[in-house]
Amino acid sequence: MPEIAASNTDRAPEALGPYSQAIVTDGWIFASGQIPIDPDTGALVEGDARAQTRRVLLNLDAVLRAAGGSLETVVKTTVYLSDMAHFAGMNGVYSRHFGDHRPARATVAVAGLPKGVDVEIEAVARVG
Repeated sequence: MPEIAASNTDRAPEALGPYSQAIVTDGWIFASGQIPIDPDTGALVEGDARAQTRRVLLNLDAVLRAAGGSLETVVKTTVYLSDMAHFAGMNGVYSRHFGDHRPARATVAVAGLPKGVDVEIEAVARVG
């Protein structure tokens, strides 16, 4: 049985419930969904989907780095949007953060997200 270890960092918001920011097992990182909370203030980032996506990806990168990965080691993301009308704004920021790296991705519109935000992103990445 592979070792399963929780990974958490104060460089991203604390989990809002009974879960870890990430789980590391067998060379893989499973990062929980991140929403646009500023880890320094605990406040939601105000603004459109672009501003929210920027903060979400900074939070996600911090979680991945604490677990031994980064955005560059991501193999799959799932993007949750409150409305597909936010897709273009999210996608532009997402593209800039990932650069030439193009992990597999699913993007879905959902009925609601925690704290009423418009964007949440989770990821699966490799360690290293």
